[in-house]
Amino acid sequence: MAPWPVAGAVLEKTPAVRLMAKNQVRRLDSFGMKLCTKSPALRLAALLLAAACLRPAMAQTRAVAVILDQAMLRLNGPWLFHVGDNPRWADPGYDDSGWQVMDLSAPASATDGDVGLAHYAPGWSARGHAGYFGYAWYRLHLNLRTPAGKSLALLGPWDVDSAYQVYANGKLLGGVGKFSSAIPVAYGNHYPTFFTLPSGTPGSGSMLIAIRVWMGPWGAAASGSGGIHIAPVIGLRTVIAAQYHLQWLKIFEGYVVDAMIGLLFFLAAVMALCLRPFEPGDRTHLWLAAALLLSGIQRGNQAFFFWWQIETVQDAVIFIIALTGSLSLGAWMLAWRSWFSVDKPDWLTKAVAALTFALFVAQLLAYPWLYHAAFPHAVSLGVHYLIRGLRLAFLLILGLIVYLGIRRQGRDAWYTLPAVLAIAAVLFTAELTALHVPGIWFPWGVGLALSECASVVFVLLLFTLLLRRLWSHARRLQPV
Repeated sequence: MAPWPVAGAVLEKTPAVRLMAKNQVRRLDSFGMKLCTKSPALRLAALLLAAACLRPAMAQTRAVAVILDQAMLRLNGPWLFHVGDNPRWADPGYDDSGWQVMDLSAPASATDGDVGLAHYAPGWSARGHAGYFGYAWYRLHLNLRTPAGKSLALLGPWDVDSAYQVYANGKLLGGVGKFSSAIPVAYGNHYPTFFTLPSGTPGSGSMLIAIRVWMGPWGAAASGSGGIHIAPVIGLRTVIAAQYHLQWLKIFEGYVVDAMIGLLFFLAAVMALCLRPFEPGDRTHLWLAAALLLSGIQRGNQAFFFWWQIETVQDAVIFIIALTGSLSLGAWMLAWRSWFSVDKPDWLTKAVAALTFALFVAQLLAYPWLYHAAFPHAVSLGVHYLIRGLRLAFLLILGLIVYLGIRRQGRDAWYTLPAVLAIAAVLFTAELTALHVPGIWFPWGVGLALSECASVVFVLLLFTLLLRRLWSHARRLQPV
């Protein structure tokens, strides 16, 4: 998930601004909106709050008035934005009047295209900084007024390319990623974060929220990438804490299917190995178990990557995309070759091994930033087409294996064909997408991928095929 300027603002109370304020109230997060709209008084307070935050930016930076009472507000801005990196930009006293103004407003219907995260705004590449990667800062000046005895908290920006740190009045609150080295370490890009604002915040007072963002080179070419996509939310600590837990529930829902499918692949691998004693000289079940384990790692890693900050982007590219992805394709070719008892042509196994190694190397070359290199455009384009050609070669070999298997086994091979087609839809999802086959849907507000559906269908079909084989062995073992 990966594939920025601002100013904190003075505002005119024109009819257009009043309309924007109403829209701002509508854009309160769907989970937390109920908390601030049950009471007409609270609704009015939220409306006035939003109107105060949506004044157009003037040349002179001024604080945005924020009045909070049992509510929360999405900080769409306008923010002040500047590319580059300077520690002084966290200082509330720094003069940012010349910075670019950036509004992070987005309708609830605008989603991230993966999990279904709402209020997704395009990044800096769509706002005058196409192709830029590296550091950038966002700043927002607030004039806070809260009830006595109440503390505030901040819900961090939910989707950011690729790592970030949050500062309040110059104090580092935390963030996502590691900034201890010259090049930050990035993990997934939509971990929910919760920050308690400094203890001096309650009551009345000014505050500067500054967000230091770093985007890795892998996102530079993606359309709409760069920086913050979902604005942070400020509110009473209890309200923000509840919203934080709801965000984690959303992320859990988004990837729990991947974890379950990975588990199904592992169980299918165990079942395949259980048939090994009945056919000790046959390698079919060994190759099948290997292919299932590799596919299970690929699918289950989605949840692992986005639930925990353990696996870095570099780790995911090297070990999951390049290594596991290449080995998985090779293992499935050899598993089906053994399943269909295709012994000829003799060069088939060597061809699969060569293609697997070539695809692994090509996948590494497709990400030159892994070794801090940059290729000319012609070389990058050549690597891209090389990968497409290698994958097409795998697809042709699969077709050849199925054709020879049907000729050899007849009706039994036809029983296997639906399972082959299902796993092919998983292995060659990119090729299907290139043919304009939808790769993901959002039937319940959560992303449901074609590869997920095909994986479930495949595992069910494979269980049926393995049970059929087991039943045939059981019949042979029955006493006459």
